[in-house]
Amino acid sequence: EHRQDSREHMVWESCQDRELGTCPRESSSFHSHFTTLTITREPRSKHGAKDGAMGSSQGCASASSRAATATSTALFEPSRDGQTPQVVVLVGAPGMGKTTMVRKVMVEWGEGTLHTEFDFVFCIDCKAMVLPMEASVADLVSQCCPGLQVPAGNILDDQKILFIFDGFEALGFSLVQPEVELSSDPREVKPLELTLMSLLKKTVLPKASLLITTRPTGLGSLRRCLKDEYYMEILGFSAARREEYFHRYFENPRKADMAFRFVKGNKILCSLCVIPIMSWTICTILEQELCGKKNFLECSKATTRMMVFYLSQLLKHRDRDNPQVLQQFLLQLCFLAAEGIWKHKVLFEEKEIKDCGLDQPGLLPFFLNERIPREGEDHGSVYAFTHLHLQEFFAAMFYVLEDDGEMVSSLGRLEKDVNKLLESYNKSRKDLNVTVQFLFGLVSQKSIEYMNKTIGCRISPQAREELLEWLQGRYRGISHPGQALKVSEMDTFHFLFEMNEESFAQSALGHFTDLDLQDTKLTLYDQTALSFCIQHWAGLGSVTLQGCSFHWQDPEAELDAVGVVPRVWWAGEQPGQMTRAEPLFSVLSRRLQWCRLSESCCAELAAVLAEHPGLACLELADSSLGDSGVRLLCEGLRTPGCRLRILR
Repeated sequence: EHRQDSREHMVWESCQDRELGTCPRESSSFHSHFTTLTITREPRSKHGAKDGAMGSSQGCASASSRAATATSTALFEPSRDGQTPQVVVLVGAPGMGKTTMVRKVMVEWGEGTLHTEFDFVFCIDCKAMVLPMEASVADLVSQCCPGLQVPAGNILDDQKILFIFDGFEALGFSLVQPEVELSSDPREVKPLELTLMSLLKKTVLPKASLLITTRPTGLGSLRRCLKDEYYMEILGFSAARREEYFHRYFENPRKADMAFRFVKGNKILCSLCVIPIMSWTICTILEQELCGKKNFLECSKATTRMMVFYLSQLLKHRDRDNPQVLQQFLLQLCFLAAEGIWKHKVLFEEKEIKDCGLDQPGLLPFFLNERIPREGEDHGSVYAFTHLHLQEFFAAMFYVLEDDGEMVSSLGRLEKDVNKLLESYNKSRKDLNVTVQFLFGLVSQKSIEYMNKTIGCRISPQAREELLEWLQGRYRGISHPGQALKVSEMDTFHFLFEMNEESFAQSALGHFTDLDLQDTKLTLYDQTALSFCIQHWAGLGSVTLQGCSFHWQDPEAELDAVGVVPRVWWAGEQPGQMTRAEPLFSVLSRRLQWCRLSESCCAELAAVLAEHPGLACLELADSSLGDSGVRLLCEGLRTPGCRLRILR
């Protein structure tokens, strides 16, 4: 009986979120809109601790070579050695579909179609659930499933249980706790950190299974407290699945074909669709104005411009006659978003909505989803942004949207201090990455003009100078006197690409002479951002890409390129690895050494020799060029533009 109640609650809970869209829709079957994601599986993987920016999944270094299309059934399938994992960590950059996978597990278990090896499944939403300061495991179960009484010795003691921690990185507290203080009794009330640590360390309910979703930033603390865990990384949609997603979204085959052909014609846009949240954003925009191709292409270079375009479509026919009302509503909405981001909060109570002046039926439903309480629950409605990225976008807008001063002082509490945001991100709050990225995009000249023209919102350019000074001084503290100033983090290039202004990139990078990236998996999005920055980096003298790998955004296409793994030493004479790096190949052509090139690379290399006289030294030891590859290479050597001085 308890199990049946739990199943019914799980299905109801999983289907509560409306289908993401620009306006409220009728809820439809979860299965009809779910598109299979590409997932890699790595036992005890050596994941990096860097956060994935939008359009980039920074996961296990060798994941690409083992990419496999998987549904939620694969999460607890036995490994090659026949062992069924008890602890699975599902890693993915923001917007990659981690929560969607969790919802699928919950729906399938609730319907009794899959995961039937578990008697009970309890999901702890680390991003949204208001967790108490002190709690027992039984308390957490009660909060996961309101109305379900937890009989001691019945559910927690003798049943096969799966605990899901969704959005683990949002917990924000240390998991380093003394072993002696951990609990072994599921009914023992302890500080929340100790109770969660007891579950992770398996001092309590050691036979329970765990499914943990996290951004890469949460891996560092997890590795220290888990044992025999299996890592799985979400790589997003393959090319075929992207097209399938469009058909599931539009439902009308003619509209789906038209929309997908439009997106396929834009390489950057198409590559971004590997990220589920980007596919959703693009489909949402195209659904509203499928014929507005000129405006859409104009905003497709950077993520922020897509969001700005999306916002303009939302507000196209609302309060155009009274821009002051709209400006004030957006200011209040942005305040709510920013305060939530600072407090790791995504659910807002009805009182908070009213206190911020957001209880406007004509506007609110287009930005926030309302979750109505079930019968018997004693709290009112709660609200959430339709996606975390939208909340992060509006949080960034809070810092740059102009106001008259009175409205902000009436809200109080949160300062519009850009430097505080940047310093917090630099020191410890890596979860602010997306908000900072949107901040750069919003103060670009095109965004400022577009927002003012189409929405009537005034963006203050004042933050531009603060962002520039922050980038220029970001690495000074870690460089020794007389040492070359180097850029060593990928997010700097994401930020500059997001703004997409040549003069700003030149000013930001003008003080630096070295690029030094190590052990980084560079996706097509990363390569595009790097190429943009390097082309406008006049003082760049040395490029080090030690242990880096270059990959396509399409995980299936990526598999075809795995055989091409040359060793590359650039100006800094440091080794790196790449599979296929067309966007960077021409930009970084200074010195190529110890390149294990295959025949398929020769056409690109010949073009580099012909068109880029900067390449002076080429060493092709251990290469497998083949006769046809050498012929292609010779064509490049014979061209007038070739200035190669050394060939080995």
